[in-house]
Amino acid sequence: MKTLGNVRARLAGTLDALRPPAVAYAHCDIPCGIYDPHEAQIGALTVLRMVQLIQEAKGAGTPEEQKVAQSRISRYTAVKEQHAERVKHEIRVIWGDYFTADMLKQFPQTSELVLKILKQASKARQEVDATAAQDLLSSVQEFAEIFWKTKNVVTKKLPSHQKSGGEIVYPAA
Repeated sequence: MKTLGNVRARLAGTLDALRPPAVAYAHCDIPCGIYDPHEAQIGALTVLRMVQLIQEAKGAGTPEEQKVAQSRISRYTAVKEQHAERVKHEIRVIWGDYFTADMLKQFPQTSELVLKILKQASKARQEVDATAAQDLLSSVQEFAEIFWKTKNVVTKKLPSHQKSGGEIVYPAA
């Protein structure tokens, strides 16, 4: 004997087979209200470090060293691109899901800054340019400062203590 729940499940399965549902992506569908630009800053630091490693690897001498360098450069490039994309994702989520019209009135430079970060992250993916990577990090730090200001939180920049160098914007406790 079929229960009503089984009939509904079979009907839903048949409808899904005829017209598959669209995939939805979001930071949080609740929304959870948990946002933090820290991951974007880590992504930007990683982009900077990968650029540094690529530039170091380019100086290989012997044919064997060049083969090793080519392999490393390929891996560093892949990681650089992944983290540049992560920066874009994190910034888009915070900007799109967290920022309100009132916040954008209070910080009118935010939309332009977001566009700048997205363009800089794309440039960082396309090129091996330490200045571009540093500019990306600086813009993400500026975004982090604005983000925390929307919460009335004072920030401070502290050394990242990463091999790339640089700083990270933290809420001041």
